[in-house]
Amino acid sequence: MKESLMKRFTTYVKVDTQSNEDSETCPSTDGQWTLLRMLRDELESIGMEEVHLDENGYLFATLPSNTDKEVPVIGFLAHVDTATDFTGKNVNPQIVENYDGKAIVLNKEQGVVLSPDEYPNLKNYIGQTLITTDGTTLLGADDKAGVAEIVTAMDYLLKHPEIKHGKIRVAFTPDEEIGRGPHKFDVKAFGADFAYTMDGGPLGELEYETFNAASAKITVRGNNIHPGSAKGKMVHSAKIAMELHSLLPEDEVPERTEGYEGFYHLLSIHGDVEQTKLYYIIRDHDREKFEAKKANLQSIVNRLKEKYGEENITLELADQYYNMKEKIEPVKEIVDIAHDAMKSLGIEPVISPVRGGTDGSQLSYMGLPTPNIFAGGENMHGKYEYVSVETMEKAVQVIVEIAKRFEART
Repeated sequence: MKESLMKRFTTYVKVDTQSNEDSETCPSTDGQWTLLRMLRDELESIGMEEVHLDENGYLFATLPSNTDKEVPVIGFLAHVDTATDFTGKNVNPQIVENYDGKAIVLNKEQGVVLSPDEYPNLKNYIGQTLITTDGTTLLGADDKAGVAEIVTAMDYLLKHPEIKHGKIRVAFTPDEEIGRGPHKFDVKAFGADFAYTMDGGPLGELEYETFNAASAKITVRGNNIHPGSAKGKMVHSAKIAMELHSLLPEDEVPERTEGYEGFYHLLSIHGDVEQTKLYYIIRDHDREKFEAKKANLQSIVNRLKEKYGEENITLELADQYYNMKEKIEPVKEIVDIAHDAMKSLGIEPVISPVRGGTDGSQLSYMGLPTPNIFAGGENMHGKYEYVSVETMEKAVQVIVEIAKRFEART
């Protein structure tokens, strides 16, 4: 299992599948199509049935039931795209066998070092096999680790028919990183009663609470006049943008919050005197606080419109997803099954709120309750990203054990 996992994962991460928020296609980038077609062919080759890649880049497949029992249909999902935060082009994964607990030089020429002094979680992996970046790209464990784990688990179950299970559906989806993952997901065609995303972080993560989430795009328009004759005429859009940002709560930002604390996050700002654009995401687990944060941003924009002119500032505010806890709690036995599966494998479940979202956030509101399970990645979305192969093996075992437990309890 270890060798097949490593081979799959290192093959997948070499395909550039970064999504693109500015694209209107689905998937948003051609690289995602490349990997999806590779996966379609691989699923067929290992013996999966009903393998179908639709026109929007959603890949579904079936592992048929091998039991006479009436078992709920369960699904396992992962997304093929990687984050937009850091380049995913020309990923060159590095293998660190029997990690010794010391600093890992990712890129000698550029002086990029993955150190346990900065990333103490590395100490959890002494003696294990790590896969890292080469210090110039992200790795893509989010979520190609999940993809590799699902394919490997299905391959294992196909090769071990003595393990009884009900019908299992798998799905690989595009554009999760830009919030569109489930937008064209056909829940009815998928046909599962419940599902799990393999999209979490370190060993043991089991999550069924996410943020409520919104995006905000703000455009500030100015008036550029030669600075020598600008008095009373120039309207400096970048300065207005800076003023706007200064009016947001300075402690409600990602770098100063944790647990259930929400935030405003400035993803990017681009501009000059004539025009400036700001892109924010707004997050909170509590729905009332979430709505209050949106209202606060709208209020700030309205105040600046009064000050600088209605036409000079526009706000596009859109909800992205909601806390899936509301939809999963009524069927919390699916969380309990995953919890017990982990315990039986010697894994201590870590149940905590997701400080982010998964495809399960939207899918749960679309009628498919979908908690999230660890996939193994650490330091995701950047050049210090790494994953433990042993953790990935454990994730495969959890998938298999969940399938067994659904069959055994009916």
